[in-house]
Amino acid sequence: MRTPSGPAALTTAERAIDARFRAILARLPRRGPAAWLTEFAVFGLKQAWACVFGGAMLAVILAAHLWYPKDAAFARNDFLTLAAVGIQIAMVAGRLESLRELRVVILFHLVGTAMELFKTHIGSWSYAPDGVLRLGGVPLFSGFMYAAVGSYLVRVNRLFDLRFDRYPKRWTTAVVAAAIYANFFTNHYVFDIRWLLIAVVALVFGRCVMHFRIFRSRLRMPLLLAFLLVALFIWLAENIATWSQAWLYPSQLGGWHPVSPAKLASWFLLMIISVVMVTWISPPRPPDDRQAAAATGADTAELPPVSRTG
Repeated sequence: MRTPSGPAALTTAERAIDARFRAILARLPRRGPAAWLTEFAVFGLKQAWACVFGGAMLAVILAAHLWYPKDAAFARNDFLTLAAVGIQIAMVAGRLESLRELRVVILFHLVGTAMELFKTHIGSWSYAPDGVLRLGGVPLFSGFMYAAVGSYLVRVNRLFDLRFDRYPKRWTTAVVAAAIYANFFTNHYVFDIRWLLIAVVALVFGRCVMHFRIFRSRLRMPLLLAFLLVALFIWLAENIATWSQAWLYPSQLGGWHPVSPAKLASWFLLMIISVVMVTWISPPRPPDDRQAAAATGADTAELPPVSRTG
């Protein structure tokens, strides 16, 4: 299992965990059903590890909905904010997140909070009015939910040693991301061009293929499909959060119901903004010859060895 170097290198804690698991998994068969089951299990474990910030946030939100006293002197929203701060401190103190990555997480927090202030003012969604740790109608824990997306992306980048074939020019992706972010605001006053933006995203990213390593296998998939899959899981998490009444859409005020699948378009576009911000500290890396050959199933016997660290 290759440990990436450079901006996507594992943290100190992750290197220790990685070494322990590799020692165990290396004893398992290299071929047959057992090998594929191993790859599947490692994929799930890595995804869960990448989601640790968001999973912890969602668990706290769900627990607060089920068990937080309704007559507590300390507002539930303030409790959620302090819990989110505690999770972030634990991530950095436990060396699960580097200070370099924390900069992107903070940027996600600021970008998300700015959108929250506007959207709650317009009435796109709303929060319970309790608590003092808030800006206007926005409790401060809301920014951490955007930060959770940033945390996932920077972590999945290093855990799966992501490489990209035919990644578009970064200035192009920045322009597209800026247009998407602007549309989240301007769609309330002029035409909503989200479907046009989705077409532009498909044009810009359509040729890009993402290469990723699980344990022994290096696989690939279209980057657009990866965006869609992550957007789907964010939408599922959003349903849990709104059921827990962390926030509610206007149509849910009279009684909860699942969030409209149409929101998938918004989350898909948010993925573009998120990925562009992550490339600020982790520029997309192309696959080397051996990795590209492994992903396509080509013979790698004649290729030079890939250097390994850790």
